Amino acid sequence: MLTVLEPEGLYPDTTLEEEILGPGVRVIRGGGPGGVEELPDALCAEADGLFIFRHWLPGSQLHRFPKLKVVVRMGVGYDRLDRPALAARGVTVCNVPDYGTTEVADHAVALALTLRRGIALHHDLQRADPPAEWRYLDSPLVQRASEQTFGILGLGRIGTAVALRAKAFGFRVVFFDPYLPNGVDRALGIARARSLEELLAQTDTLSIHAPLTRTTRGLLDEAALRLLRPGAVVVNTARGPILDVDGLAACLRDGHIAGAGLDVLPQEPPVAPIPALLAAYRAREPWLTGRLIVTPHSAFHTPHAFADIRIKSAETMRDVLLEGRHNNVIMPEAD
Repeated sequence: MLTVLEPEGLYPDTTLEEEILGPGVRVIRGGGPGGVEELPDALCAEADGLFIFRHWLPGSQLHRFPKLKVVVRMGVGYDRLDRPALAARGVTVCNVPDYGTTEVADHAVALALTLRRGIALHHDLQRADPPAEWRYLDSPLVQRASEQTFGILGLGRIGTAVALRAKAFGFRVVFFDPYLPNGVDRALGIARARSLEELLAQTDTLSIHAPLTRTTRGLLDEAALRLLRPGAVVVNTARGPILDVDGLAACLRDGHIAGAGLDVLPQEPPVAPIPALLAAYRAREPWLTGRLIVTPHSAFHTPHAFADIRIKSAETMRDVLLEGRHNNVIMPEAD
């Protein structure tokens, strides 16, 4: 009999997992939110399959999992896993790429529109003490969608969903994704940039939807951000380390970037010393009034998406561990 370990105790029981995995699999659980390092050796030693949600799985812990064959990351990103070490052990790595596609896409576009329509700006001003005058405020943030180019970095499932939403609001949409075949732009009725620099140079509102890899870590530094059109808006619902928040702060301070919406940060949860931009935001420094929105990596969340994570993770484990399929398998050579 195979054994699958859910180490975080995410759910009240394992009934759903047992139904999906079938009678030939025993599902065991860990004790809670403590990391993999805190799991008992005896529990780790039994695991043929391992679910990972909030935990990190460093290579230094793999010796405690002698039977491990499959790891399912319960989410889209797989930067929590030491993939080279897992590949060296012959462990198959999977993710769940489609559980929160609509939620993250909605969140990204909502952040962009909240900034571009001046909703956050006027909200902040009307709750000030004293409140601002009862009238609109001219700001570089507030622009007509049909006069703007909405740039998308990474056109996977979420990026595609964002493109369709932005297009529906009247934006001209352009994307950069070097891994997609020719013709995707024509199929969606959007434009394609041949390089990151070409994307940024024509973008008024940028939405990031790339995975965190060796290539994308630090990809959008201050120099890259300054290639955006003056008065740009930047939205990141992907992974924090893709975007240099210090560079973003510099561009916000001098006005090159008009506003930003961040659902992710370089380190989560943020710990001291926190980035200067986050500190200024929390202190409600006047220069950021209505210009920065921060949400706590919550873009994915609805009760429906959370249920999908559980179901799709168990289905992926069944398909790969039991049936030998290649559903949602992340190849070792993927960058």
